[in-house]
Amino acid sequence: MEELNRTLEDVLRREKSRVVGALVRTLGSIDAAEEAFQEAVLAALPSWRRDVPANPAAWLMTAAKNYARDAARHRRIVDAKAPLLVEKDMVATQTFDSINDDELRLIFTCCHPALTLDSQVALTLKIVAGLSSTEIARAFLAPEKTISQRITRAKKTIEEQRLPYEVPERAELPERLAAVLAVVYLIFNEGHTTREGPLMRPALQAEALRLCRLLCNLLPNEPEVFGLFGLIAFSVARAGTRADARGDLLLLSEQDRALWDRATIKEGLLALQRARRLGGGSYVLQAEISACHATAPTWVETEWSRILGFYEELLALTPSPVVALNRAVAVCMHVGPAEGLEALEALEAPLSGYHLFYALRADFRARLGRDARDDYRRALQLTSNESERRFLKRKIDEAH
Repeated sequence: MEELNRTLEDVLRREKSRVVGALVRTLGSIDAAEEAFQEAVLAALPSWRRDVPANPAAWLMTAAKNYARDAARHRRIVDAKAPLLVEKDMVATQTFDSINDDELRLIFTCCHPALTLDSQVALTLKIVAGLSSTEIARAFLAPEKTISQRITRAKKTIEEQRLPYEVPERAELPERLAAVLAVVYLIFNEGHTTREGPLMRPALQAEALRLCRLLCNLLPNEPEVFGLFGLIAFSVARAGTRADARGDLLLLSEQDRALWDRATIKEGLLALQRARRLGGGSYVLQAEISACHATAPTWVETEWSRILGFYEELLALTPSPVVALNRAVAVCMHVGPAEGLEALEALEAPLSGYHLFYALRADFRARLGRDARDDYRRALQLTSNESERRFLKRKIDEAH
């Protein structure tokens, strides 16, 4: 029974964004769409326990529309307060061919620039990904009340500002798409290395990959979408080898490459190949770097010269201290640790609160036979991730 419930939960979560996206277009309100979806779920559970339909989205859509029509007749959904209303006829015909477009509209609505970044993330995870407020709060180490308030405020902003439920015009798409991709990347990043607690949150990584796959299907001509997908896919493929059985961090050089998920790597390479044909951008360049690691047969065979070249391009395109820090790693590995240290010299001031700066400088100094304990201690002070803290403590002990 537990396995069946998990299967039903997975199906419902996967289909939620498709159905809610379509319902928002018809009902004109995220709240109304969610209410109709939840009623459809309640109707689905008894029969789905016997047999999950071949087209769950169509089943849920029909049930939700039936509920919405009944609700309209009893005045439980008030058309006059629906800010996103596109079509007031509650019995209008809905074609399932439009579901993908509705998903895209829903994602862009949740990531509208009128909302704060925190609100965009929370609303996307709640409405598009189908996570509960409790799950979102646990993932981002925030009180559940705070997450619920963010979601409520975001919905209120959409209503009060009458934000359009639509995909932006072509001229606006680059700026708006950048916000969407930033939200997906932020979700992935928190799953990749958490701010506190365990090293990773695999569920968030998987959700970021799913959202990005969805965007690839909906926006087949946007190179940065495919670049971000490749970047996430390569990292997800290695996730199972980033920590040992005790949860302790394993460096890339220590990971068992035979255990990497080759199917996911292949999927990432296909996405990257498409991105190259379509154009370029920062996510494409980051995917190129990640692909070098994902395809290297061994650590010693890593093509550091290519990685350094990609970082040079990335730094020119998006100059930032963090990109420069990563470039310094490539300099260290391709040229030498002394040159790597030189590349770090100008970065301490802008990265004085970033633990990886000190962890990397410690590593470069250790490679040169210098005392690296102070830098490792500073890195330890700046991180709350349990796995990283154990790793840094081990490095300090080894340096004695």
